Amino acid sequence: MAVKVPSMELHRYPPSVSGGRGKICLQKPFLVQAKRLEGLEKASTRSRGKQSLEQVNKRAPLTRGTVSPPLPVPGHIIRPPYVGKKDAPEIASEIQMHDKESIVHMKAACELAARVLEYAGTLVKPSVTTDEIDKAVHKMIIDAGAYPSPLGYGGFPKSVCTSVNECMCHGIPDSRKLQDGDIINIDVTVYLNGYHGDTSKTFLCGEVDEASKRLVKVTEECMLRAISACKRGTSFKKIGRRISEHAERHGFGVVDRFVGHGVGRIFHSEPIIYHQRNNMPGQMIDGQTFTI
Repeated sequence: MAVKVPSMELHRYPPSVSGGRGKICLQKPFLVQAKRLEGLEKASTRSRGKQSLEQVNKRAPLTRGTVSPPLPVPGHIIRPPYVGKKDAPEIASEIQMHDKESIVHMKAACELAARVLEYAGTLVKPSVTTDEIDKAVHKMIIDAGAYPSPLGYGGFPKSVCTSVNECMCHGIPDSRKLQDGDIINIDVTVYLNGYHGDTSKTFLCGEVDEASKRLVKVTEECMLRAISACKRGTSFKKIGRRISEHAERHGFGVVDRFVGHGVGRIFHSEPIIYHQRNNMPGQMIDGQTFTI
């Protein structure tokens, strides 16, 4: 049987966001961080655009595999403070500011995360299980003297998140074999010398249909457009607007259940960065680091 642990949902009051055409609407309560840990039946789904519904319908729904036990971490490796606790910590209200010394540590953690992610991508092939990817990622991280940040975060049982096809985010590695035509997002976060480096990317497995390729391409373009907006004085809402505009231009929407967040000594902290149009206050200043 697959491992089941309680879901982790950090609720916030509903924000006011743009409803389109100049209207403002109040959203229903939403999840700032939503790591669905009870199986893929509750996972959010990717929208592949109107033009691709026929291709999506031909694919069998994603099924849950068996989740193996968490992998061990050597005792000398420094753990984040949430490890060993049952509940996931609240998103920290403090905005993490980085001086020259902490930026050096951030760069080291992010560089390691990027190398691990690149290596994980080379493993994406038909018949490879996401559990095998988790084991390889785990070994590379601990061999570098770092801790895999997802492991033990509110009971999350694995060292990396692997989200296949319609599993939109924070998928749990298991015994399911990747199939020809799958797409898979691999989300790698490492904890090195007291700092988290957080990154992810979506990879193509074998021969992937054109609609799925287009989804992945446009999504990456949205991210790059958002990053290009990041500089001193940029309003946070400009980031969400750039993402939404590009996605909609190509017939896609933006999932509003997940957000960008501050990162550093703390895994998840303010500022919260919305990926859709919004009217939330705040702007970038020197010394901030966050994920998009």
